[in-house]
Amino acid sequence: MAWYETILNNLPEVSSPTQKKLSFKEKLKWTLIILGLFFVLGQIALFGLSQNELSRFEFLSIILGAEFGSVISLGIGPIVTASIVLQLLNGSGIVKFDLGSPEGRKNFQGIQKLLSIFFVIFEGSIYVFMGGLSPDRALQATAPALFLQLEFLLVFQLCLGGILIMFMDEVVSKWGFGSGVSLFIAAGVSKQIFVRAFSWLHPTVGGVVNTETYVGAIPELFRSLGAQDPQTAILMLSSIVATILVFAVSIYVMSMKIEIPLSFGRIRGHGIRWPLSFTYTSNIPVILVAALMANIQLWAQLMQNWATSLTGESIKTKIVNFFSIWIFGQNSTQYSGHGLLQWVNPPNLVEGIIKGSLNADQIGAIVGYIIFMMVGVVIFASFWVQTAGMDARSQAKQIMSSGLQIPGFRKDQRVLERLLNRYIWPLTIMGALAVGFLAALADLTGALSRGTGILLTVMIIYKLYEDIAKQHMMDMHPAMRKFME
Repeated sequence: MAWYETILNNLPEVSSPTQKKLSFKEKLKWTLIILGLFFVLGQIALFGLSQNELSRFEFLSIILGAEFGSVISLGIGPIVTASIVLQLLNGSGIVKFDLGSPEGRKNFQGIQKLLSIFFVIFEGSIYVFMGGLSPDRALQATAPALFLQLEFLLVFQLCLGGILIMFMDEVVSKWGFGSGVSLFIAAGVSKQIFVRAFSWLHPTVGGVVNTETYVGAIPELFRSLGAQDPQTAILMLSSIVATILVFAVSIYVMSMKIEIPLSFGRIRGHGIRWPLSFTYTSNIPVILVAALMANIQLWAQLMQNWATSLTGESIKTKIVNFFSIWIFGQNSTQYSGHGLLQWVNPPNLVEGIIKGSLNADQIGAIVGYIIFMMVGVVIFASFWVQTAGMDARSQAKQIMSSGLQIPGFRKDQRVLERLLNRYIWPLTIMGALAVGFLAALADLTGALSRGTGILLTVMIIYKLYEDIAKQHMMDMHPAMRKFME
């Protein structure tokens, strides 16, 4: 296996900081630099791009931390897809990693990076050659050689942007706060909420500017009130209220926690409380489920584009049509309502109630979406507890190595592990069910951004706030820094 280890050991990576603890200012600096670079790259259009079939998938671009049509059109998709595949393989036992040892974690991270590079190339090729992002199709008949060259140029630009996102994520993970994956999602959702709430620009539909309405909900609310259009006013108001409610409920759920009292074995009268959040696995399982749904929607559209470009009754055409119609599903065709697409594309419940258009098919899609989200979050949360070292054994080992113990119990890792098991797995399952239900319900409210995106952003910002507060406390109090080390 020397060749295999040679590849993993020679993968390009961002150097880790030489100092043990980075200062608050240093972490903040790199976080802001990467955030600014992310927004700049999102404004650099792909050279040679003529048709952007993915532009209407705004939700996909936010969840994937992407800007379709720019050099970062792939976003965090390859990174998250690689993580999903590797977790499924590890969780099922097909490929097993010893995440308790440094060597096992190093192999896991190396293979994840290798898979990410593979998916960068694979997804970049799929986006272009399946018609999602393509040059002027008129060139395909008049200048086929030039058309092919432009396609390969687009793939190269997408791969370059995907690799940049990988390294930017690594910079944030090692030099900044949180992770780049979370940061890019929060940035995209925050941008969308701000634009949809306050923009005074007019929307463009089919290349024509509609000067009678506004993009922002607040300007449109005042316009509809002035125009005596109560239905539009109620819709705009409901979207604003739904956004605020999702934020409020998400913050409340994030603040729920169980605290286990711990004491220092050698110092009597002194102790701390070990917090276990109700959302124990945080936002990672929701990101993975949201990315999975985003990939299903994206593949459904790409398969639909491929199916419409094929003619005749060949075996290839029949196979593509089967996958496009019955496996992935289609949008706005006579075959709509089949496949996975109907379970990951929920209707707007609030809008249906206000307009009185809610029917049995939509209710079925709503129930199916809630079940899909809740089951998906539970599955990924269970895998994440094992792979991220958040299980009872790892936590007990960490507590024991810190010189802590539970008052009234024998100082034994096995005893502590059994006690933690009473809390960790129930919190993992119940928290995942609650977060999955909240994310699904938020998606159905018609908020200014997709509910899943808002929920993710709240969880990401809350976690980022905790990390920043902890870092700031350590910088302000040297004694606390010495204790944390």
